[in-house]
Amino acid sequence: MTAAKLRVRSSETMSVFSPFDGTIVGSVNVSSAHEIADLMGRARRGAACSRELPRHLRSSILERAAQIIDSRSDTFAQTIVKEAGKTIVQARKEVSRCVNTLKLSAEEAKRNVGEVVPFDAYAGSEKRQGWFTREPLGIVVAITPYNDPLNLVAHKLGPAIAGGNSILLKPSELTPLSATALVDALIEAGLPEEIITLAIGSSELSKAIVAERDVRMVSFTGGFATGEAITRSAGLKKMAMELGGNAPVIVMADCNIDAAVESCVSGAFWAAGQNCIGTQRILVQSAIYERFRDAFVAMTAKLKAGDPSREDTDVGPMISKQAAERTELAVNEAVAGGAILLCGNRREGSLYHPTVLEGTALSCRLWHEEVFAPVVMIASFDTLDQAIELANAPEYSLHAGIFTNNLSDALDAAARIDAGGVMINDSSDYRFDAMPFGGSKYGSMGREGVRFAFEEMTQPKVICINRE
Repeated sequence: MTAAKLRVRSSETMSVFSPFDGTIVGSVNVSSAHEIADLMGRARRGAACSRELPRHLRSSILERAAQIIDSRSDTFAQTIVKEAGKTIVQARKEVSRCVNTLKLSAEEAKRNVGEVVPFDAYAGSEKRQGWFTREPLGIVVAITPYNDPLNLVAHKLGPAIAGGNSILLKPSELTPLSATALVDALIEAGLPEEIITLAIGSSELSKAIVAERDVRMVSFTGGFATGEAITRSAGLKKMAMELGGNAPVIVMADCNIDAAVESCVSGAFWAAGQNCIGTQRILVQSAIYERFRDAFVAMTAKLKAGDPSREDTDVGPMISKQAAERTELAVNEAVAGGAILLCGNRREGSLYHPTVLEGTALSCRLWHEEVFAPVVMIASFDTLDQAIELANAPEYSLHAGIFTNNLSDALDAAARIDAGGVMINDSSDYRFDAMPFGGSKYGSMGREGVRFAFEEMTQPKVICINRE
């Protein structure tokens, strides 16, 4: 099945480039906002088709797609490396997670069906009985980012299909090949073609799609400014948005320091720091600050940045040379504002070497905005209260972490840190695909994680029988 058959045909094509060396790694058909009528017509037909697809077929299709991807895992991993610049080791892990996401979606299709409503628990309803079901919303628009070009697409497609919806999928223009391959696998597994409408194009296309009245939900993962723009265009429809974070990790003096260092290095520099739950601010209790800092910098300095296709590469390129240049500029601004550079801040094209700062001013944009790059800041604190205050300072938050052997402190911090998830004795970047995932504070809407996305993408329908 070719990608051209999976979407409304367009004569315009776009090349996809390697972020590492700029070579062309593929091409895709693109749509424009002028094609919105055709795109929506297909999506409406898909909604009618998906609603009629029995749950067991939805489940078996998702399971077969997972098996297809698993059997071709190396091909999928190589595609991620070529278009997104993830290292081959990291790409293999993303493929494995995608397989798991689809399998979880296959299970959800069969079990999250609703429940009995105890009408006779209320006076006056003793002669009534009934239940509610979970029904599809209809057309779900899924807009996905470049940093996890396969699994984050699966996190939207899997639950949407499980719930009986039609999906209008707009992947990142920078990484459309993995998304296209995933759609191909679903079609090969037996999914009727019209259930997914693949639309690749500019921000103007996104704006036109989300504004369509027949769209019942928009599921978006990406930048904060883009999320705000979508809400202005969308009108009255459900929203699920994951808009990034600025993850803090608190390191208490009583923790296993070696384990904390290793976990935080991984959490900060996985996927070249292009990770919405990546560790950005490490808050270390003053009694162990110098020991932790020195060990963290030493381990960071050993990371190898380079060709993502090599097995021994730890950090691949950022998504573009321009992204690396913006990061370099932001770090230079922080240093000019008083931050001390401990290592890194070296750029080679799109490669930006892992960078560690201390003494960063709290007014610096690196401190209060999402950096989305291989940059981490270390700061000291004396009391847990001070650490929590620093952790909670940004106005948006996804994950946080704390390392401690004191259960009381761990649970106290978990309760008081304002984040969508708090990882205890793990860095902020831990995520299991079945857990609820989403942000806290300003701009947070909805949850991903297969069961929770399924519930966002369906709606209860009550059936009540009056036996009088």
